[in-house]
Parts: sequence; C-alpha cells; structure tokens
Amino acid sequence: MSRELFMHEALVLAREAAQRGEVPVGAVVVKDGAVIGRGCNQPMSASDPTAHAEIVALRDAARTIGNYRLSGCDLYVTLEPCAMCSGAILHARVARVVYGARDPKTGACGSVIDLFSEPRLNHQTAVEGGLLARECGELLEEFFAARR
Repeated sequence: MSRELFMHEALVLAREAAQRGEVPVGAVVVKDGAVIGRGCNQPMSASDPTAHAEIVALRDAARTIGNYRLSGCDLYVTLEPCAMCSGAILHARVARVVYGARDPKTGACGSVIDLFSEPRLNHQTAVEGGLLARECGELLEEFFAARR
C-alpha cells in the first residue's frame, strides 16, 4: 500500500470518531506494509483522557504483535501528535510518524514544541508532516464549525 492509502485509512477512522461526537482524529500503525493497529479519538466515550487516536492505535498494534516495542513500525495520523502521544510513540520505539494537519495549539512535532528533535532522548523517531494535510485539516474545520 502507498503512504496516501495508509493516511486515507486513518481518515476513515477520523470520520468514525466524528460520527460519535469525538474530535476527528484517526491513526494506523504499519509494519512491513500492513496495518497492524488502528485507532480513533475516544477520550469522551471511553472516559479516558489518554484515549487519543495514536494511543489507541499503539495499544492495538502492541496487542497484535505481542510486544510493546513497535520497532520498524510507522504511525500515520491525521493530526500532528500532542506531547502525550509523542512520548508514547517514542517509548514504543516507532520508527517514523507521518501526520496530516499541523496542530498549532498542542502539536509536539514542531508546531508548539518538538519532542522528536530532542537529541538527549534514547530513541529517535523520524517525522514527516503534511501528508494529505488539506483533507485532514478540512475534516477538523468542518467538525468544529458544526459545533459552533
């Protein structure tokens, strides 16, 4: 599958979150060209402040492979990860994060802070932003416009 197809799969998950009234963010974890973990935002429905799409996808992937270390995996997410999710991504040893829309309020891949550029951390994760940014951003804009 191509990078765009993985991000489209994350967008499908983001739309599912929006249908449930959650902020529309979706994420998939990919290893060796196959999706091994999926997640969408669910902190409200799960009554869990850690139930961001990235965390849900990481947990799903870890269960799938039977290991909390996700070495050699890529994470595709529709919105730039926050500090909490970035920390989990680093602890899981994810190889690369690919995100869609930037998050100027809580983004931890350079928009507000950049945890991934900290050389003192014992793991380095590559980051690529802007994949299908327009589609990812429009989904968020439409969601919040409807709530106003």
